[in-house]
Amino acid sequence: MGETAENRLKRLKMRSWRRGTKEMDMILGPFADAEIAGLTPETLDLYEALLSENDQDLYVWMSGQEPLPPEHAEIGGIIRKFHKLA
Repeated sequence: MGETAENRLKRLKMRSWRRGTKEMDMILGPFADAEIAGLTPETLDLYEALLSENDQDLYVWMSGQEPLPPEHAEIGGIIRKFHKLA
C-alpha cells in the first residue's frame, strides 16, 4: 500500500522545515506550510526532487547567486515567486 496524500504532505513539510541550515528552513518551511497542499501531484514530485538536493546548492539557486538547473527551474521559480525573489 502506498503513502497517503496526507502523509506525503506531512513528510514534505517536515523535510522542508528540518533541512540542516536555518536559511533553507526559512525559505522552504513557510513555502511548504502555505503552498504545497495546493500543488498538483506532478509539481509535488518536482518539489520532492528539489528537497533531495543539498542545502548549499539550494541556497545559491534560491538566492539567485546561480541559475536554477533546468530540472528545478519550474518549482524553484514557484518558490522564488512565493518569497518575491523572482
